[in-house]
Amino acid sequence: MDSKRALCGTLAIVALTVGAMETGTATAETDTESATAVHFRSWEADAGSGEARQGVWRADDGPARIHRRTWRTHAKPTVDRAGAWRMPNQPEARVKRPGKARNKEIARGLLRQRAWSSGQFQCLNSLWTRESNWNHRAHNRSSGAYGIPQALPGGKMSGAGRDWRHNPATQIRWGLKYIKHRYGRPCGAWGHFRSHNWY
Repeated sequence: MDSKRALCGTLAIVALTVGAMETGTATAETDTESATAVHFRSWEADAGSGEARQGVWRADDGPARIHRRTWRTHAKPTVDRAGAWRMPNQPEARVKRPGKARNKEIARGLLRQRAWSSGQFQCLNSLWTRESNWNHRAHNRSSGAYGIPQALPGGKMSGAGRDWRHNPATQIRWGLKYIKHRYGRPCGAWGHFRSHNWY
């Protein structure tokens, strides 16, 4: 009996696959009162022949419905040129804002332009990870420091560009200029930070 059930299950799966390949899409019926689309599929087969056709599954002990799927939607699906279903008003892909990894890449490029070594980047990474975690929108409410380099006040960075509030490249350029003028190199600034907890 278990082997018959296993065979019936296998034939049902085959019937589902064949039905899906032949029809390609679910059959749709429209409810005229609610304009709601209803889709359903069912299959039948003769257990002896293994043939699958739309309807109900038939086993030795009589007909029994074993599979029915129903979907309800208020939106009307449309078919694009490739023949794939798509629903209207799909959310568009979000625009990625620069993150920590992107901001670090900007800094690496600017350090290379200054001919500063990768060791200087490690010092800069340690410094700005402690200060802002490379967040170009970081704001210290108690002191008013802002951005990746935690300029105090943040408006100082306007000398590097008017977009200093939201552009990490502008903030990094300003921060590197500040470090060069005051400490010579990022490792000098990092050493001062470790001694005084500020730079």
